[in-house]
Amino acid sequence: MLASFSEFKFYQSFRIPVEEADDLRFLVQIENGNQSERYIDDAKLIDISLTGLGFATSERLSVGKELTISLHFKKYHLDVTGKVVRAFSQTLDDKKIIYGIEVEEEKSISKFLEHYIMGFSTERLKDCLIDSAIKERYTKATDGFEVFSLLLSLFKDITHFGDKEGFIESMLEEVVRILNAQRSSLFLINPETNELEAVCALGIRKEQLKFDYRMGIAGSVFTTGVALNIDTIHDNVRFNEDFDKRFGYETKSIICHPIHNREDKIIGVIEVLNKRNEDRFTIEDEKTMKVLSLIFSSVFYNFTPSSQRSAIRRFSGPVDRKDVLIGKTPHMSSLRGTILKLKDLDAPVLIYGEKGVGKSLYAKILHGEGQRGLKSFEVINCEDKDQDQVGRFLFGPDENECKLISCKGGTVHLHEVWALSLLNQKKLTQLFKERQIQDTSFSMDVRIIATTTKDLGTLVAEGSFERELYEQIAKATVFIEPLRRRGDDFELLVDFFLKLECKKQGLLLKSFAPKLMDKLKKYDWPGNIKELKQSIERTVLYNPKAHVITDLEIQDSASPIVDISEKKRMFGDLPFVSDHTISLKDRLALIEREMIHAEIRRNNGNKSKAAKEMGISREALRKKLLMSSEIFKSLNLSEDQRMKIQKEDDEFANAA
Repeated sequence: MLASFSEFKFYQSFRIPVEEADDLRFLVQIENGNQSERYIDDAKLIDISLTGLGFATSERLSVGKELTISLHFKKYHLDVTGKVVRAFSQTLDDKKIIYGIEVEEEKSISKFLEHYIMGFSTERLKDCLIDSAIKERYTKATDGFEVFSLLLSLFKDITHFGDKEGFIESMLEEVVRILNAQRSSLFLINPETNELEAVCALGIRKEQLKFDYRMGIAGSVFTTGVALNIDTIHDNVRFNEDFDKRFGYETKSIICHPIHNREDKIIGVIEVLNKRNEDRFTIEDEKTMKVLSLIFSSVFYNFTPSSQRSAIRRFSGPVDRKDVLIGKTPHMSSLRGTILKLKDLDAPVLIYGEKGVGKSLYAKILHGEGQRGLKSFEVINCEDKDQDQVGRFLFGPDENECKLISCKGGTVHLHEVWALSLLNQKKLTQLFKERQIQDTSFSMDVRIIATTTKDLGTLVAEGSFERELYEQIAKATVFIEPLRRRGDDFELLVDFFLKLECKKQGLLLKSFAPKLMDKLKKYDWPGNIKELKQSIERTVLYNPKAHVITDLEIQDSASPIVDISEKKRMFGDLPFVSDHTISLKDRLALIEREMIHAEIRRNNGNKSKAAKEMGISREALRKKLLMSSEIFKSLNLSEDQRMKIQKEDDEFANAA
């Protein structure tokens, strides 16, 4: 039994000050060494509460000492036994000690208190009510001494018993006693199995208590870090019925708090179940649990779990997980924060961004981190040309084919939702309204996560996307920036993909030389992270023996590491049009050069005719070509590029 817990219960209780004018007679009997009893002559009652009372005396009593208490007020008399749980003085040089007595007979003392309080004046009753409702702790010096003595007692208990077997069990027994509950359990995370496992449990073998870290009330507290106090009568929450059936329990109420280590990472939870004689745990119980969770956190201060296989982000390195967001820019921090906000909601989410930024990855993580993460995750490709097939995936009626049925309780990812046919859009809008899948007996129990590379708002304005459907799926929206705007994340992404690919191919870890890394940074990566990943895979494939890769051709070679066609699809064949290192004015001049060359070729080399066709003079045409030549001279071009441009200049200089 831990004395500090009893002290805390005594300290937290609201104590009514006793005044001399009350004429409340108070006697304390104590055992002598020869088994006889005697009264403590100078005992003075200071305050009284439902859980006990406080009195002052110059006599020295030890914590744990049992006393017999007699209280007499008017015609009401009460005899109870109590135990000393607190001892402190109001000042350092005070000869009298204030003792806190814990009384177990709450029913008897509550009846006596009722009669005692009925004798108060209206003004005094009002003061007591105000004190009980809004009293601030630690405002007086005497309060400070009391808190200090409580902290000393807590520290003594923790340091004295912290390394002994049975300490945690003793703590849980005290928790159950103080909160007047039926049972309690303490769980810590096992990152190897991704399960919360009972370190100690009262009334059940701890080996039997282990489950996925996302399951139930304990899983919710562990993943969110938010303490819960709920009951089955008033809260729309279902407890883990499998546990109750397996062990023959009936869970009616639960209070659960997270436990942290020295790095302030959540490593487990403490949960207390079934408040006796009440529907739920009280606000005072919540305050008590806050302190108790801090005590348990101090016991497991040095517990630092880690695992290469852990699915829990804070317990594993990024390279050890399949789905992970890499980056340290403010945008990436915001995306991680958004996952915490959205992961446990049932509302649809719309993820918008360019091709290859990681929208599908974000959708997987959002599903896996949330409460639906234990259920399946299905993808429907809305770009499929066979829209009838897409309709069958969405609406059935074949139960085996309909993913909204087969994925019950899970998440359905609508990939490129903008590509849905208008008919399927209307059907999906109706489904959101009715929540009932047509021609089946199944209701819609999935979370919808939609991704798109096109602005749905613009499509709605153009009339090619249903406004109601847009409003439904865009209740929560997430925008993912392109790679070119995440300069500080580039090296982290390169290192991550290098480690991943080297491990996959069974090679020693490779790295890029600084000059090559600068070269890669200057490329604008139109295919974003997907293109970068594919390029790193090619780089490792092309350089199996080199540990430090010093040079490679990014695009202008027979075997480039980037997909040139991707850039052509986005920007066309015009050279340097997508080079963000060149000013817009110079890029426009280079584009004009290509257009002039094309027009001269169309007019069989006749510059005058080409100029007339374009609505400019021959002199203007000549100046534009000279300007573009000067721009090329200022660029840092390879020898092959210079020779190619010189050849073109010579060709068109000889034109008529």
